[in-house]
Amino acid sequence: MSTISWFIPSLIKGSGGHRTILQHASYLENKGHVCIIYLEDEIGIGDASEKIASLFNIKFSNVFYGWKNAKPSDIAIATVWYSAAFVASLNFQCKKVYFVQDYEAWFNPMGDAYLMAENSYQYGLTPITIGRWLRHTLKNSFNVDGYHFEFGANLDIYKKIHSIKEEKAVCFIYQPDKPRRCSRLGLEALGIVKHRLPNVKIYLYGSDTKDHVWFEHENLGLIDLEQCNELYNKCQVGLCLSSSNPSRIPFEMMAAGLPVVEMWRENNFYDLPESAALLAQQTPESLAEAIIRLLSNDELRDKMSQSGQEFMLDRNLSVETEQFSNAIKNVLSCKAFGDKTIIKMYNAEAVKAEFTREATLSAIHIVAPSRLKKIAMLLPIRLREPLRKAYRIVKGN
Repeated sequence: MSTISWFIPSLIKGSGGHRTILQHASYLENKGHVCIIYLEDEIGIGDASEKIASLFNIKFSNVFYGWKNAKPSDIAIATVWYSAAFVASLNFQCKKVYFVQDYEAWFNPMGDAYLMAENSYQYGLTPITIGRWLRHTLKNSFNVDGYHFEFGANLDIYKKIHSIKEEKAVCFIYQPDKPRRCSRLGLEALGIVKHRLPNVKIYLYGSDTKDHVWFEHENLGLIDLEQCNELYNKCQVGLCLSSSNPSRIPFEMMAAGLPVVEMWRENNFYDLPESAALLAQQTPESLAEAIIRLLSNDELRDKMSQSGQEFMLDRNLSVETEQFSNAIKNVLSCKAFGDKTIIKMYNAEAVKAEFTREATLSAIHIVAPSRLKKIAMLLPIRLREPLRKAYRIVKGN
């Protein structure tokens, strides 16, 4: 068996990305490999192994602070864009891998950081991507071949529980600290839903941040995995937005039988099935239309719920980690990459809201007053005066 070095960024409480990295490392250790975890922090506080255990309930024997004192190993794995150049420059011979969970260039404004993140794909490391879209993108944009593994879920946790009473409710993974999760876009869509269907319950979760939200809702904050599954079982629609690689959340929602609403964008076409997800144009009105369509159609919702569960049946987390393990095995044996063609899973048309005068005016009352004047300037001249009037009404003038 092999010794594998992992170069991991500073730990973040509740981070799905960190959990995924550590779960795969743990699986490789269970297969007989020795994993050495190097945390980015040069000066850490407390025992590094205990820190991982306390945050993610995963135990490793070999955990160290800092990357600079890395010892020789058979494989070195970069896990964040700025670790790719470091791994490429290691002064010992080894196989060099890049565990790619997202297109991190998009986390930055167009400039140095954006381009340096794109450069990380061009240092000669072998990428192993989570999902198909990333592998397709690296090949299509940079002519870089690699491996991928499918999005999975822990089916021991995420599953249908028929004893949980279903509510007419929507849950939204709300993470304003992550711009790619489009928290503001989601809130505006949900505000429209709440305005048109006042009896719908809105749940936010995924962050301890308590921002101003102008409609009635319940913010659950950070909740554990079992509580997530309970939430998915009692809601009728799950909203998860990603402007880069798909989140793991929709796959966990599908495993629990929860229909998913996402954005109709290229990054979601390769990994989300059209039988269990409804993709809408990226406007709040269109996202709201998709949510309302599902809330109002029991037959469609039941069909998508069943399809999601069936789609996830062979995607247990163990399958995902086994696919990653096989990719590591292929890297060690210099095996060919296999089929390089990635086919889209989602081919349906986007859900699109009609932008009529009535629809526009029905939505503005749930928009934060500070935004109404800005929105007015984007509308045709004939619609500006009604919007200005609405602004005066909302402000109480």
